[in-house]
Amino acid sequence: MSDTQSGDTTTDRAETDADVESDEEGYEPRDVFDSTTEMDLRAGADNCTKVGTCDAECPVAEVNDDFPGPQFQGPEQWRLSQKGEVEIDDSITECSNCLQCDSGCPSGVPFSEMHNTARAKYVLEDQPLSIKKIRNRILANYRTSAWLASKLPRTANFFMNNGAVRWLMEKTMKIPSEREFPEFATQTFREWWAERGGEATSKERAREARAERGGAHVQSDEKRIAYFHGCYSNYNTTEVAKAMVRVYESLGYEITVPKQKCSGTPMFANGRVDDARRHARVNVEHLGNAIEDGYDVICTCSSCSLALRQEYPDLFDLEGIDELAAHTYDAMEYLRIHEDLESELAGAEAEDFPDVAYHAPCHSRNQGLGRQAVELFEDVDGVTVTDVGDSCSGISGTYGWKAEKYETSMEIGEEMFEHMAEADAEHGMTECPTCSMQMEHGTGYEIHHPMQLLDTVLT
Repeated sequence: MSDTQSGDTTTDRAETDADVESDEEGYEPRDVFDSTTEMDLRAGADNCTKVGTCDAECPVAEVNDDFPGPQFQGPEQWRLSQKGEVEIDDSITECSNCLQCDSGCPSGVPFSEMHNTARAKYVLEDQPLSIKKIRNRILANYRTSAWLASKLPRTANFFMNNGAVRWLMEKTMKIPSEREFPEFATQTFREWWAERGGEATSKERAREARAERGGAHVQSDEKRIAYFHGCYSNYNTTEVAKAMVRVYESLGYEITVPKQKCSGTPMFANGRVDDARRHARVNVEHLGNAIEDGYDVICTCSSCSLALRQEYPDLFDLEGIDELAAHTYDAMEYLRIHEDLESELAGAEAEDFPDVAYHAPCHSRNQGLGRQAVELFEDVDGVTVTDVGDSCSGISGTYGWKAEKYETSMEIGEEMFEHMAEADAEHGMTECPTCSMQMEHGTGYEIHHPMQLLDTVLT
């Protein structure tokens, strides 16, 4: 059951080698840029009626009086830039990329595209070289750091959370010493997947599950998904990825894990659209191959699904990118569309799963998926899922990992922390890995992913 707090608003073409490194009715990416021109945002800027909803929704503007807000950062700054050689204001780096301005605008102004474009221009052309700029690129390319740490995960875990090392990193790289570094798994998800037998084992287990359910013991062209695990579920929270595999296979789905790189979300947030484009090329190619072979793409990270189906088509002109956007889903969203989960969960119990305070990530709400976990588990006996409202967690990916933004990050998250404390639960739940970090950091709670609860109930 669930409570809501008052006021809470492929075959072979899809590679699976371990060496490499909504709206529920359907999600349609916006057509922001004319395909025959460069990124002309005039139409989006002209849509702005200056009602100020974007500024009212912005969590950074709420706690930082010096931040001019998304209206200035988006349409107003774009108009100024068209009048001549006007430098991008450095306050663009204060935007956390939470996308609440996108969700709140009644006129459909493409704020996130404007902010991403302006931030990239500022970083590449105007921002002076500094320790912070170097740090931001390291944070933006978390996948590289995680890949290196995965070679000696126990050593990395020891040193990264050593007090002296954290103090030194704050002094030299401006990474806040208050932050606890996430642990790296001793075996990555891709290593586990390969050791388990990869795609062949998944096909066999899915066929067995279909046979037990009364279906044919044959390959199913209707139940085939390609998993985009992203960086964090591969290197850190591998238990989330494994839970997804068990849940989908128990429902008869054959899974492939294509070659992939980072979704690019931390790169967008740090103005490294050039880096994001290089990663996007790999993802579009290999996920596109899987789609051609009859697979849909699912993600367990809300920021990854947002990148693949909104930010990619909005920012990049790559062959196959629109097809990828149209075939990408959040993992729970996909099951709610294609399976009768209400029947699957009827009479189900989760006595061994703790009651949880659920936070819907900003990037889930931006896709129309803000309450799906609360709605899905409301009739499951033995566990209570309490919605803690629509506030931002404040960490916004790499934003809260910068010393100069740490206090802002924590101040933004204060409302969520308070609601979690008021909930009758001592554990948390969310789809976003960095929101999970912030929830644990601010409350001390152990944080779970909705797929882990679904795994407990169904398997």
